[in-house]
Amino acid sequence: MIDRALLRESPEVIRASLARRHFDYDLDALIGLEARRRELLQVESLRAQRNDLSKQIGQIMREGGNADELKAQVHALAEQITAQEAELAEVDAEFEQMMVTIPNILHEAVPEGAAEEENVELYCWGEPPAFDFEPQPHWEIGERLGILDPERAAKMAQARFVMDVGAGAGMERALINLMLDTHTRQHGYTEVFPPFLANERSLFGTGNLPKFEDDLFKTREGLYLVPTAEVPLTNLHQDEILDCSNLPLYYTAYTPCFRSEAGAAGRESRGLIRVHQFHKVELMKYIKPGSGDEELEKLVKNAETILETLGLPYRRVALCGGDMGFQPRQTFDLEVWMPGMGKYVEISSCSQYGDFQARRAGIRYRPTPEAKPEYVHTMNGSGLACGRTFAAILENYQTKEGTVVVPEALRGYMGGLVEVLPRGV
Repeated sequence: MIDRALLRESPEVIRASLARRHFDYDLDALIGLEARRRELLQVESLRAQRNDLSKQIGQIMREGGNADELKAQVHALAEQITAQEAELAEVDAEFEQMMVTIPNILHEAVPEGAAEEENVELYCWGEPPAFDFEPQPHWEIGERLGILDPERAAKMAQARFVMDVGAGAGMERALINLMLDTHTRQHGYTEVFPPFLANERSLFGTGNLPKFEDDLFKTREGLYLVPTAEVPLTNLHQDEILDCSNLPLYYTAYTPCFRSEAGAAGRESRGLIRVHQFHKVELMKYIKPGSGDEELEKLVKNAETILETLGLPYRRVALCGGDMGFQPRQTFDLEVWMPGMGKYVEISSCSQYGDFQARRAGIRYRPTPEAKPEYVHTMNGSGLACGRTFAAILENYQTKEGTVVVPEALRGYMGGLVEVLPRGV
C-alpha cells in the first residue's frame, strides 16, 4: 500500500508511475474521494457544536428559561451529523477499496516498456551445452526415464499436477537441501519451516489479496494454501515493531506452493513449468530504508549462486514497467536456458518493495530507541524454484544415450549417484 501522504502532497508521482506501468487506474476518482473524505471529517466540528449547544440547553433549563430554539438547532445538527456520518462511512469504504488496488511506485531504474518483449537483458552466465543430437524437453526425458509421472498425478488430482518418482523425487529433494544449506551456511539466512496455509490478513499483507484471489486455492475454513513462502515469511513479523539493531533480517524457507494459474490455459501446459503445485526455496529480507538497491543486488547474487553451483546457463533480466507485478517497485528475473524447449525460462524473480508490504502487514521499526516507529522495507526472491531447476537439469545434462548426468554438486545429496538411468536398469 502506498503512503497516503503521497496522494495528498505529490499525486503527480503516482500518476507518473501508473503511466510507466501502463496501468489503467482512475487516479482522479481517488483524489476526489480523498477531498470529499476530508470535507466529511468536519463532522467532528459539528459534534463539538452539538455538545456545546447541549450544555447551553442544560444551563438554561436549570435556570428555568426557554431552550426550544437551541433544541431545534441541536435536532438539525443531529440530522446533519447522521447524514454526514453515513456518507463518510460510504466514502471511507470506497476510498480504502481503491487505495489497496494502486500498484507500488516504480523504482527510477526500472526500464521503460509496455510488455515482456521490452524487458532488458543485463548479462548471461555460462555456455549453453552443445549437443550432437536433438535435445529433448524435460517432460519427455522424465517420462522416458520413469522419474516423472503426470498421468497418475492427474488421476490423483487433476491436470497440471506432476509426480516425481524414484531418482526424480530424490533429485528434487536434493535440490531443496542444496539450496537451504547454501543460503543458511554461506549467505547467512535463518531457515524457517512455516505453515503451508495462511489467513486472509497475511495474504493482504503481501498484496495477494484482494487483487489475486482468483489465483489462490481456498479451504472451506477460510484459509488459503500458500502460493509462495513469501506469504508466511513476510508476515513473520506482522504487526510488530522490530529492534533497529537486528536489521537487516534474512530468512529462507522451503514450502510447496499452490496456484490455480487462472487465465494461464495453454501457456507451457506440459512438464514442470506451469503447474498447480510446485516446490520452492524462498529468500526474504527485512531491511532499513535506503539500503534496498545494495541488499537486492546481494539477494539476486545469492540466487545466482545456486545456478552457477549446478552449472546451469542463465541470464539476468530487468523487468520493464509494463511487465512489473502489482507489489514490487523493482524486479530482476533469472532465466535458465532450457535446450529442449529452445528458450530461456524464468527460474527466480527477485524484487524489492520499499514499505509497500510493510504498510499492509503493519511491520515497523524504531530508527533509535526513542524515535517514532517507521515502516521497514522488504524484499524477496526465489532461491530457487525447485521443479524448474529439476527440469533445467534434465534438459542441460541429458545424454545421447537417453540418460541424465547428475550435477556434481548434487551427488553427495543423492548417495553418490552419478547418472540417472531408466527405472529398473
